[in-house]
Amino acid sequence: MSTPEIIVNGEAVRLELDPRESLLDVLRERLGLTGTKKGCDQGHCGACTVHLDGRRVVSCLTPAVQAAGQTVTTIEGVAGPGGALHPLQQAFVDNDALQCGYCTPGQIMSGLACIAEGHTADDDQIREYLSGNLCRCGAYVGIVAAVRQAADAQQTADARKEG
Repeated sequence: MSTPEIIVNGEAVRLELDPRESLLDVLRERLGLTGTKKGCDQGHCGACTVHLDGRRVVSCLTPAVQAAGQTVTTIEGVAGPGGALHPLQQAFVDNDALQCGYCTPGQIMSGLACIAEGHTADDDQIREYLSGNLCRCGAYVGIVAAVRQAADAQQTADARKEG
């Protein structure tokens, strides 16, 4: 057992970790961060997507000990000051990109990575990047539109900063 420090949503956490524990189980069961969903528990659906040092990972396949000394961001860490929705979260609302909502946290975490990594040249590129995240309700049109809206808004904001 190890007791590493992990930064979770900006807060230092020190836990005794069993090498067999997944990051998903630690987040949900030990830290109470239930926004990250357990879907297939085999890395196929993307419902458990979080960011580990800025990279998206499926937390069900990521050993928690791998997060030692790193920063983990979950859906709970995405909102702005005072709980204000992140622009991508607002875009999901605006574009009716959620139905049952189960896949939404993973979709948003993948969407944020898609935008940050610059995979938003066109809707096909967004779809390809998000292909590892499944939505059983079929809200894909809204999800792609939401990522497009947030990416466009970020590009506009970045252009204003430069100009």
